[in-house]
Order: sequence, then C-alpha cells, then structure tokens
Amino acid sequence: MAQEKEKEVEVQSLTAVTVRFAGDSGDGMQLTGTQFSDTTAIVGNDLSTLPDYPAEIRAPAGTLYGVSGFQLHFSSSDIHTPGDSPDVLVAMNPAALKINLKEIKKNATIIVNTDAFDKKNLNTAGYEANPLEDNSLEGFKVIEVPITTLTTNALKDSPLSPKEVVRCKNFFALGMMYWLYNRPMEPTLDWIKQKFKNLPDVADANEKALKAGYYFGDATQQFTTRYTVEPAELPEGTYRNISGNEAVALGFVAASLKSKLPLFLGSYPITPASDILHFLSKYKNFGVKTYQAEDEIAGIASAIGASFGGSLAITTTSGPGLALKTEATGLAVMTELPIVIVDVQRGGPSTGLPTKTEQSDLLQAMYGRNGESPVCIVAATRPNDCFEMAFEASKLALKFMTPVILLTDGYIANGAEPWKLPKPEELEEIPVRFHTDKETFQPYGRDENLARPWAIPGTPGLEHRIGGLEKANITGDVNYSPENHQLMCELRAEKIEKMKKFIPDLEVDGDESGDLLVLGWGGTYGAIIEAINKSRAEGLKVSQAHLKYLNPMPANTEKVLKNFKKVLIPELNLGQLSKLVREKFLINVETLNKLQGLPFKSIEIQNKISEILGGKNGN
Repeated sequence: MAQEKEKEVEVQSLTAVTVRFAGDSGDGMQLTGTQFSDTTAIVGNDLSTLPDYPAEIRAPAGTLYGVSGFQLHFSSSDIHTPGDSPDVLVAMNPAALKINLKEIKKNATIIVNTDAFDKKNLNTAGYEANPLEDNSLEGFKVIEVPITTLTTNALKDSPLSPKEVVRCKNFFALGMMYWLYNRPMEPTLDWIKQKFKNLPDVADANEKALKAGYYFGDATQQFTTRYTVEPAELPEGTYRNISGNEAVALGFVAASLKSKLPLFLGSYPITPASDILHFLSKYKNFGVKTYQAEDEIAGIASAIGASFGGSLAITTTSGPGLALKTEATGLAVMTELPIVIVDVQRGGPSTGLPTKTEQSDLLQAMYGRNGESPVCIVAATRPNDCFEMAFEASKLALKFMTPVILLTDGYIANGAEPWKLPKPEELEEIPVRFHTDKETFQPYGRDENLARPWAIPGTPGLEHRIGGLEKANITGDVNYSPENHQLMCELRAEKIEKMKKFIPDLEVDGDESGDLLVLGWGGTYGAIIEAINKSRAEGLKVSQAHLKYLNPMPANTEKVLKNFKKVLIPELNLGQLSKLVREKFLINVETLNKLQGLPFKSIEIQNKISEILGGKNGN
C-alpha cells in the first residue's frame, strides 16, 4: 500500500492582516471575532476591531439585512484602524458573501461554508445562480469548506440537539483561522470552560468543534500556506484588550478612587451605551452603585440627586436619550452640580440606525437645551482613549461644579484595541472639598474657577435651596430680577471658558503652518492618522490636529487653524464641527462628510487630501 504523502505547508510572514467574519446574526460572528481578537492581543499584535451587527435582535435567517460582521486588523507594527478592506472573508452563508464581496481586496481569500449555499439561502440572498459555480468569484482565492457538515461529524456523539450542534460551527471556523494564522487555541479553550462551566455538554461540544476546525486546517490539502504575524513592539508595560465602553467604565472607577467619592450611575439601557451599565455593575466591591432607571429622564434625575448627595454621578445614553435628558441637563446647569453625561453616538435621527456609528450629536450637545445652558464637552478618540477622557470629564465636572458631556460613538465604543494599564500612582489625585463651615457658607459664592461650594445635605447650618428657578448670585435665593439673570447666565458661561486654563493646547502633528491642516474630533482619529501617513509617504505636505476638547476648545485653536491656507474637517455627519469653526473663528473650511453608519476608511480621507493638494488618488 502506497504511503500517503505528507502535507507540505509554506509559512509566510506578514506585517499586517485584515480579517472579516460574516454570517447570520445568530451565527456567533461577534463572539468569534472577539475570541480571535483576545487571542491576538495575547500573542502581542497591535490590533483594531470593527463589530458590525444588525439592529434586529434576530433578523430572519439568510437575509441581507440580517448579516452580522466582525472585522479585525492586526499587525506587527502600530496601527490605528480596523483596516479599509479585508484580506480574508469568512462567509458563513450567501448573504454574508453578497454583502461583503464589494468590500474585500482584489485577490483576497474567501472561505465559504458550502453547506449554506443551497437553493433556499441563495434565493433569500437574491442570487439567481450559485456564485461558487458561475465564475463570479474569479480573481479571488476561494476555499470551499462544508463547515456545518464537518461540525456535525465532529459532534456526532454529542448529547446536544441537532440545532445546538449546528450552533457550534462558529467555533469550527474559529479553529480554522487559528491554524491559518498560527494562533494558540488555549485562551479560547480556557474561556469555553469558564463560560460554560455549568453546561458541560455545551462546553465539550464547543471545545471539540474548535479543535476539529484547527486540525482540519492542519490536515486538508486546501490550505497550503500558514501565516505568521510577529508581535508588535509596544512600549513596555502590562496590556489587555479593551473595548471603548469598558474603558469608559474603568475610567469612571479610577476617577471615583482618585476623588475618594462613591460612584453612582443612573442609566436607562440604550444601544450602543448599555455595556457601560453592564460593566460598572460588576464593580460593587469598589463602592460603585448602578441604577437601571425606568426611562432616560429618571436616569439623569437620579444622577443629579446622587451628585447633590456627594457622589461622582454619571448617566449614559445615546443620541435619542440625550434629547430626552435635555431639560434635566438644564437643571444640572442651573443647580451647578457636577455630573458626567456619556453620549455614545449612533445614526439618527429618531431611532435611526441603532447599531451603527455616527458623529451627529455635537450640535445637540452644544446647543440642545433651552435658555443659555453652557456645558463642557469632551470627546474620546479611540477605544483605549475612552479611559483617559472619562477620567478627564470627571475631573472637570468636579473642579468646576458643572455638567460635562463625554462624546464617544458606536465605532470606538464597540471596537477594541490593546490598552496599556496605567499604574495607580501615575493617575493624578482629584481633590474634592465639601463645604462644612456654616459661618462662611454662601450657596452661590464662588472660588477662583467660579465653582460654587459643594454642601452635602444634612450638614448642620448649610441648608440651601436648589431647583430649576433662577437663583440670586451669592445667596441662592429665588430671584427673577433682569440684572441678576443676565449676571448668572454670564457667570455660568464664563465658568466654562475658564476651563481653557486647565486643558492642554491643541497639538499639531507635522509642520506648524502650511497648505493644509486636517482637523478632526472623536473617533475619526485613526482613519485620519493613517491617511496622513500614507499622504506623506507620497510626498504630500499635510499636517494634522485633533480636538478632544470641544467646549471650550483649547486656547490656541484659532492660532493653529489660521496658520494654514486650508483646513479640512472629516466628520461622520453633515458638517457640525465645520459649522462651529466657521462661526467661532470666521475660517472657511473644506469638508468631508460621511453618513453611512460606518467609520471612515483611511483611503477616503487620503483621496480628499490628494484632491486638495493635487496628488494622486489611491485605491
């Protein structure tokens, strides 16, 4: 009998790879992507992720609008985005292939679950012919794998029902990808044991499916190449993979400890902010109190009450919820109590695109209240920056006794990247002083920052009135006089302006003056950085600055902007920061606006830079 020829596998070293997992919303693509991401972080690669899932809890199987995707960009060098176009697409059904085909690179690898390409699924996805048979995938490297059948065969002795067995196919696909990119299975095996410790049959099935996928990659002749991506050279320290929402939660816990105040979250669940509530509910051992309110108004009202009682108080929401919190935000402005309002922006208006990203709440944050109601506004730039900006928002709210709105967005909230854990001693203390002397107490007396004293209810002799009616300067008595009202409005506005002394200057990456400055804010940071780097590699001279403080803006903002002949502002809206810059500094700016529920690709910004500076467009 002839001896079977041993499989020959070529090993290629890559600097960066972009992978997208796609399938039905019930196929476990978010879990698969998250496990691949966590394992990749353990290996030591730099990474950035883009979860993309439908708004429906469970859309009809096989439909185009029910496709759930998870994109991961990992590299041996520093990266800033989840990648413009995937190098590899894992498509669990025809709908996943059809939706994502236009996004992947030329000559990309497509791994398909052939078991799903039956007549019913093809019709549901709108295919008149099977794309695996009509040469429509010519130019791609297509690897056909009967994932469902192979998973079922691997679990033929499992006591699980046939339906439950089929659900394990995502772990089979994950195992294949672990083999293909030389990732260890052990972290996911440990996760399975912990996650399903009370469901041993489920744990056993998922473990077997994962291993079956891995060993299929090792045995099949369809995979003739394995790939390695070396660990990135990151600054020394302890790292973990973290999402933006979790980083926000940890930033508030850190601020609570550094201010020595109990942390209170009053919130109503809303996509994509709900995870902050989930994460903070796990930190009761740090004195964190979480309250799931009956609606958005109750959420912020409870936070105002907690602030009045001496807590570091926060509330979390998205665009529709921020609209509902409007009146109570004005109450916090009037009472001059410190709260932080986190707005994880999503596509609007109204319910809009609940699971998609957008930057369209800036003007609502700036102006969305009756009367003259100025608040501080800050914005995070990427998932790991959410920790710093949650800490910073808390610090500003406590120092100036005022509401602060922290803007993130669905992209950075759900996305993940490595985060270097700060040492506790590296985080600055946040000094808080409660007023206790009844002889010197004036409810609306002010310090050098125009912050009024914080007097805790029950402190002897410090009884005072709060509420939405206008207060008299110094005494805090209800006062309707015209002169007092103008004075109080001006003082509250001046208090926000005084923050300029305590926020850092706007930094410029590149020449301090020149032909073009790309100015961004929030989650556009990564795409802008990559576009800038690619443009410079083509010989274009372009500078970059990014606003993390939007009200007030850094003291040197006008000077920075006026040093350039042209300013380009890319935004995931129809030009909201552009309006503010034109109004405030009388500068005409170039705009690049996108409203598709998706973040910018770096090539989109790079092409705009080339258009302005006369360079060549990329692909």
